[in-house]
Amino acid sequence: MKLVSIVGTNSDRSTNRKLLQFIATHFAKKAEIEILEIKHLPAFNEPEDETAPAAIEELSQKIKNADGVIISTPEYDHSIPASLKSVFEWLSYSEQPFIDKPVMIVGASLGSLGSSRAQGQLRQILDSPELKARVLPSAEFLLGRSGEAFNTEGQLVYPEKVAELEDIFNEFLLFVEITNRLIEEQKTRQPKKEHFSWKDIIR
Repeated sequence: MKLVSIVGTNSDRSTNRKLLQFIATHFAKKAEIEILEIKHLPAFNEPEDETAPAAIEELSQKIKNADGVIISTPEYDHSIPASLKSVFEWLSYSEQPFIDKPVMIVGASLGSLGSSRAQGQLRQILDSPELKARVLPSAEFLLGRSGEAFNTEGQLVYPEKVAELEDIFNEFLLFVEITNRLIEEQKTRQPKKEHFSWKDIIR
């Protein structure tokens, strides 16, 4: 199974990156996981020619080609970072690669609560009409005290969190398999529906 994971911040010191690096190595025998960065992407500006930058198109294609997506978000002022929200604005405006894509949300924060509010907000965003992702239900991975959570080799040092992550990841692999099988069956049984677009309504 091929997955991509998105570091949901432009910070160079983010423990969310460390979390995704741990996931990629810890589960290497179960899935091929490519880590994608957003720190080089421009802020969304709704260009007049309605064309997304090449870097956004490249990110979109990687998401389309993946069986599923893992997103790791920090929490800034009870919400996801502006840089991550900008990426979703680009993707919903252009190629809409998240439609029917299986997604797992995780998050790390220096405080004790993980990124619970940001994850809740991210679920709402991914449910919006031009994203319409298939988010793994009833599963949150909240890594609190993340500044002390990794050793010098990048290993997660909280055994109970490793066990929790293993359970959620195994559930996600099954969710990806079932969701993609369901989507394929729907495509063969029903005529293709046009994607929702606010621009069509405005026009």
